[in-house]
Amino acid sequence: MASRVDHEYDYLFKIVLIGDSGVGKSNILSRFTRNEFCLESKSTIGVEFATRTLQIEGKTVKAQIWDTAGQERYRAITSAYYRGAVGAFLVYDITKKQTFDNVQRWLRELRDHADSNIVIMMTGNKSDLNHLRVVAEEDGQTLAEKEGLSFLETSALEALNIEKAFQTILTEIHQIISKKALAAQEAAASTAVPGQGTTINVSDSLGNVKRGGCCSS
Repeated sequence: MASRVDHEYDYLFKIVLIGDSGVGKSNILSRFTRNEFCLESKSTIGVEFATRTLQIEGKTVKAQIWDTAGQERYRAITSAYYRGAVGAFLVYDITKKQTFDNVQRWLRELRDHADSNIVIMMTGNKSDLNHLRVVAEEDGQTLAEKEGLSFLETSALEALNIEKAFQTILTEIHQIISKKALAAQEAAASTAVPGQGTTINVSDSLGNVKRGGCCSS
């Protein structure tokens, strides 16, 4: 969901957080949207979301962040929430090897249910627990490069790289949408017939941007 509006914000981007239960998705959400961290946070039931509005390349972007439950019993529920997402954080816990091993499974599910052009960032969370690390940063970087994903290690506890991660993915989404909108405008301008009204409707996989123009001889 990357829709264009004219009042409080220029774009609305839907971002989903996915990964095993307990990797810190809810605290990444709360740190980014409310600058809060809860040591006693419990497993998410179903789906939760929060929003934050920020400036991206001179545009006001409202990020709608969906926190999807990692437990197996909620998988059927969460699959529907991939629809309309333009970005995803695939999160694992650097202190739990199984959460890293499951990245490929989450990636397959994401690519099965989400738009093919979705922007994905792989995130190794809990970097503050470096003394308990079992997944090397190099291993995360290598897998991300192999799959064509962005990569950062983060700490929701210490607020490390959380802002950078969201700024990076939102900027990439905005750049893709801007390029597609510009290309569509140029294509429409080159095929316009003088003396006839021209309406341009662009509905692509990442954004819904509508432009209208009228020409008369």
